Amino acid sequence: MNWMDHETYMVIYPPKEFNFEECLIFLGRSNQEVLYQIKDGSVYKLIKVNESLNLCKIGFINNCLKIEFPIIPPSIQSRHKVAEYIWEWFDLEEDLGKFYQVASQDKVLKILAHKYYGLRIMCIPDLFEALVWAIIGQQINLTFAYTLKKRIVEQYGGSLTFEGETFWLFPSFEKIASVNVDDLRKLQFTNRKAEYILDIAKAMTNGELTKESLLQKKDYQQIKKSLMMIRGIGAWTADYVMMKCLHCTNSFPVADVGLHNALKNILGLEKKPTIAEIEEYATDWEGWKAYATFYLWRSLYDKNI
Repeated sequence: MNWMDHETYMVIYPPKEFNFEECLIFLGRSNQEVLYQIKDGSVYKLIKVNESLNLCKIGFINNCLKIEFPIIPPSIQSRHKVAEYIWEWFDLEEDLGKFYQVASQDKVLKILAHKYYGLRIMCIPDLFEALVWAIIGQQINLTFAYTLKKRIVEQYGGSLTFEGETFWLFPSFEKIASVNVDDLRKLQFTNRKAEYILDIAKAMTNGELTKESLLQKKDYQQIKKSLMMIRGIGAWTADYVMMKCLHCTNSFPVADVGLHNALKNILGLEKKPTIAEIEEYATDWEGWKAYATFYLWRSLYDKNI
């Protein structure tokens, strides 16, 4: 991690393949988002360190991320943790030079890599948040998924109000472990999704499921298998969580509808490609299937490819 502490603010030096504006376009794709706010080219995010809530204003000046604290600068230890969180959120550890080498040889990715150069996977560093968001998104449209996320956050998440605006944190697994299925049903979660989420919250509370234990497995298939042993987590959900939280650059949610639509658009196909056809395209993306997927998702927000 490459950063400098200036006490009242911090500066993070991203790798050269980084485009803050592109990342903001992705972050700004829904006006229902509740876990951060984008204003005047900066993103405001509440980050919890131990028990303290830190409001951060993240901007981009002179090719650097500048992190300011609109309320009060936290301690040096907390500032370090905040920098670590932001470094991971923007996936700054990844060497995208290798992805661009692969993309430059590929007819699907070549255009996208050039167009969205510097876009990084916007990660979800917290495992519980990543799992719940993936479960929420199963078999419903994105608009309703955001509605459900907003409800669970505003009902059970932490918050801080500054200058009349409220900033929210995703609920902790400990908090959700203490609620019951009916509580989530009131927010319009299905019975099944409520059960899945509560099971995960309980497994994380008693230490059966941790991000660290998953990351120790190293091998992509091992991690996927471990995730799919959890009730409610199928192949798509496992790959999504591996991509957004566990930094598996080869995770590939091959059944994803957005991925299918993006390929149909870019290749000018009359109908969506089959899973077999998608796997055939993806043979050239080996090692970088997660980034290929993310760039294809990004293309869905453009009217003209």
